[in-house]
Parts: sequence; C-alpha cells; structure tokens
Amino acid sequence: MTIDAKTELYGIIGNPVAHSLSPLMHNAAFAALGLNKAYVAFPVTDVAAALAGLKALGIRGVSVTIPHKQAVLPYLDTIDPVAAKIGAVNTLVVRDNALHGYNTDWLGANRALSEAMELKGSHVLLIGAGGSAKAIGFGLLEAGAKITVTNRTSDKAAALAAALGCAWVPLAEAAALRADALINATAVGMGPLAHEMVLPAVALANFPVVMDIVYAPLETRLLAAARATGCTVVDGLAMLLYQGAAQFELWTGMTAPLEVMRQTLLAHLPRP
Repeated sequence: MTIDAKTELYGIIGNPVAHSLSPLMHNAAFAALGLNKAYVAFPVTDVAAALAGLKALGIRGVSVTIPHKQAVLPYLDTIDPVAAKIGAVNTLVVRDNALHGYNTDWLGANRALSEAMELKGSHVLLIGAGGSAKAIGFGLLEAGAKITVTNRTSDKAAALAAALGCAWVPLAEAAALRADALINATAVGMGPLAHEMVLPAVALANFPVVMDIVYAPLETRLLAAARATGCTVVDGLAMLLYQGAAQFELWTGMTAPLEVMRQTLLAHLPRP
C-alpha cells in the first residue's frame, strides 16, 4: 500500500493499544479492496484532546477500546440508539465535522451467534456483568431473545439484569438452568484463568449452543468441554471478526472482505 496525500486515515484509540489486532485486520481489508486508506494505533490518555484532534486532522473514523468506551460519550454529536442503551461506543465515524458514535460489539456477537441458531424467541444464559456482557445483552434483546443473567458477583448480576429488564440467578444455580445457548462474556478462560470454566462440564448438556467471547486461546477449556459434550460451539474469533467487519462497513459503505480479515486474525492470534 502506498501512503500519499490522498490517504484517508483511521485508527484505534485506547490505553494500551499496542496489543490490538485491529490495525492488522483493517489494513488487510483496505488493501484487499484497493482502498487508499490506512489504520493506525493511537495510545490516548486525554480523550477530549484526542477527539478534537480527529476533526482537526481529518481522520475519518476510529475504533474505541478500553478504557474510553464510556469516556467519549459527552463529546459525541450523535449516538446510535442501541449504543445509547448500552452506554458505551466502540466505533466513531467522523462525518461533516461531527462525531457519530456506534457500538458494533453487539452486532458482532449477534452475527456470530446467529450462525449457530435463531436468535428471535430463543433463551440465552449470559454469564458476566461487565461492558461486554451489557453490549451482548442489549443486542440479544434487540434481536428478540430472552435473557437470564448470572455472574460470580450477585450484586453485579442483579444490576445488569435490572438494566436489561431480564431475570438473573446466582452463579451457583446457573448449572441447573436449561437454555438454547450459553454465552461466556467474562475473562474466565484466558490468561491466568485459562484453566478455569464458568460452569462445570456436566452442566453444558443443558445448552445446545455454547459461545465464548475469549479468543486467546481460540479453543478455551469451556469450548473444548462443550464440543466434547456435543454442543455447537462459537469461538471468540467470530465476534472479534464481525464487530470489526461492522466497523469497516460503517466507515466505507462497502461489504467487508470477511475471509481476508479472518485469515489475518488467525495468523496473528496470540499462541499458547
């Protein structure tokens, strides 16, 4: 790719961002379609100054990651209705010198899960109560699913359930539930928690579909146990890919080259 005076610039803002796979994924997508666009990582601590800089420098759009998904909200000119319900954005589009906020995390989760099951009318057990769980929960509601929330900390589960307007159960009772799908929206399964599972393996037969948002490792202990049980599994790469594809399409108005993006992510996922 040749960078010149006509190159349109995109990026990711957060702190830290050096580990992000988004630059690799989006630059591969731009190159595949022959677009004169480039995507770079911007480590940001001063959100207000950074967002003013986007307009001043003519940057066309950015991904927003931890810890700025909520901090950017007061500076936006418009916020997509579902992103407003979630209370967080992960995508900004700069258009007509205005900042427009979206959340594609829920779009990525819905698209990934919908490849394995029909969302409308389904019942999903959602494990977790952080930002990812909240985005996934609102996305499932948008698709017409019923949700039950659980979490290791009951107070947080109750708070998320209240925000979503759905039921919750203590984690100790979740193994006895039956639902069409289980989604792990926690960090259990990665890093120091790589050898742990959110529910015991014996409970997985209660959930025909099991999805994990953890993508490093790609085959978490939860997904391995679910596969052995005979469940249909959805790995974390799918959500990562589809949320990125939704960002690409918001920025370009073009269909994302999914296979190029998928192969780029697979080639650069952290190895065990």
